Amino acid sequence: MASGQQQPREGASKDSKIPNIPSKAVSSGPEDSKTIKKPKQKSPPEPPIPTIAVFYAFLLVNTLAAAFAPIQDCDETFNYWEPTHYLNRGFGLQTWEYSPEYTIRSWLYIVIHAIIGKIGTFLSSRTTAEFYFIRLALGATCAACETRLFSAICKTFNFRVGIMFGIVMATSPGMFHASVAYLPSSFSMYTTMLGMAAFMDWRGGLKTGVGMMWFGIGAILGWPFSGALIIPLLAEDFALSLMTGDISEIVYRYLDGAVRSLLVLGLQVAVDAFFYHKATAVPWNIVSYNMFSGASRGPDIFGTELWNFYIRNLCLNFNLWFLLALCVGPILGLQFLLHARSTTKQSPIRSMVFVSPFYLWLAVFSAQAHKEERFMYPAYPFLALSAAIALHTTLAAIGSSDPARLVGKIPAKLKLYVVSLVVILALDISVARTLGIVTAYRAPLQIYAPLHEDRFIRTEANVCLGKDWYRFPSSYFLPGGMRAKFIKSAFDGLLPGQFSEAKTGFGIFPGTWLIPPGMNDQNIEDPGKQVDIEHCLFLVDSHFPNLVPTALEPNYIADKDTWEEMQCSPFLDSSQTHFIGRVLWIPDLEIIPARYRRKWGRHCLLKRRDKR
Repeated sequence: MASGQQQPREGASKDSKIPNIPSKAVSSGPEDSKTIKKPKQKSPPEPPIPTIAVFYAFLLVNTLAAAFAPIQDCDETFNYWEPTHYLNRGFGLQTWEYSPEYTIRSWLYIVIHAIIGKIGTFLSSRTTAEFYFIRLALGATCAACETRLFSAICKTFNFRVGIMFGIVMATSPGMFHASVAYLPSSFSMYTTMLGMAAFMDWRGGLKTGVGMMWFGIGAILGWPFSGALIIPLLAEDFALSLMTGDISEIVYRYLDGAVRSLLVLGLQVAVDAFFYHKATAVPWNIVSYNMFSGASRGPDIFGTELWNFYIRNLCLNFNLWFLLALCVGPILGLQFLLHARSTTKQSPIRSMVFVSPFYLWLAVFSAQAHKEERFMYPAYPFLALSAAIALHTTLAAIGSSDPARLVGKIPAKLKLYVVSLVVILALDISVARTLGIVTAYRAPLQIYAPLHEDRFIRTEANVCLGKDWYRFPSSYFLPGGMRAKFIKSAFDGLLPGQFSEAKTGFGIFPGTWLIPPGMNDQNIEDPGKQVDIEHCLFLVDSHFPNLVPTALEPNYIADKDTWEEMQCSPFLDSSQTHFIGRVLWIPDLEIIPARYRRKWGRHCLLKRRDKR
């Protein structure tokens, strides 16, 4: 619900007109729980910190993420980096989702990033430079969206809530990865921030059409399920129209948002028709496969998790901020029931509108059997805002100096020390978690460097992947003459194939419309995706001291007669490392008890020895 803080501008357009809310409809605080006085219109004060400075802070953090964050999800590599590499470099690995038989992925999303990557080639011809240029562009885009939402929060709630939101977004390990991940869920997170800002900021009029457009773009080009986040925001908009009785206005705004979204859908269908050589609606294909494909298909065949998976994951990636986000509902509820003075420019009811999508998202996806960390990305901005509101409201309550209240009798310095200690602890845990992930799992981004040396740069050879196939960072880390291939391992699911590199007589990008062999949507293994190890000049393998080799997964690193080490990097042995060492960065110092120190294996690039 809305507090009616803002007034419409004269000459506001039909879409931006603010409804004339009845004075008894909403309460904005304890002064009068039944009526509302319309404040005089005035320009919002400038925030103490310039917006451009906030943007640079977000950009700095996201740039570090682009440079150092490991790829945490093999879906990012095979479903997004590889198709982009195919468009720009002419070869790449192809998953079943890109087969014209299934069309589960949209080429428009890939084309946008391929254009960005192509721009990067003007700066450097190295394939890895293109990879990191795209990542930097993702980080800059995310920073711009974060800054836009920060600005809207400052205007709609207050500057302190905005600053707390910024701290959560900039320091959380979850955002460190989500900000630069080449995933539709990250793209939906970007558009979610822009959509939130449009619905949130009433200055200049309601922006329902714009908000619907951004959520629509996120659902169409990104992840269709992210569109559910708009439901509470549309419910508020609809409730306002019922209060004012101005149904025609809301119909116009909804039509405006729908038309904008349909135009984007039309563009997507046209681009996908060009690449697949047939008309298809990818968003519907995604929904259909995930919800209506039957027991032998659908997401559950790729693995399931317990109901509390996201609670555990969000505790790791947001620690204190996640706990505050969970508590924001009860905190706002108590504030409303006790008729306490609102600590922001908005009533507890309207604040609840913007925190409810997080509860909705967490509940719906916790109920699903198949769970992945990236599924939470679109809701991260709502989580951060919820935590900021909860923290700000709590600080306002304990900061009271009223001697009639128990909290008012506590010395101000003591309260400051306790609050500072808690916040600093949360920041330290966030930094330790981020450092822990970067130092533990960055090896796959490091070991391919020798392939770009002059002695190998023009070599035509196979770089083979066995048990570490899912850690492959993408063909961007291989020279133009080398191809990633798979050898048999213990994995018995469907591996990616190769985009067709046919040229003469097949037009442009034939790999996007030629039906590849051996694909299926049931994760059934296809031996045709594997090659004999004798065809491998290079091999990627890892070894952990307590891992027992098997016939399918031998210790190739130990086979010194056949393979020589080109480059090895440490890789965390999570099976032998204490829980604290797995989730946080622990320095390898003598003063640290041995049981808490991190244990390491090696992730290596090997080269077949020359036969004598």
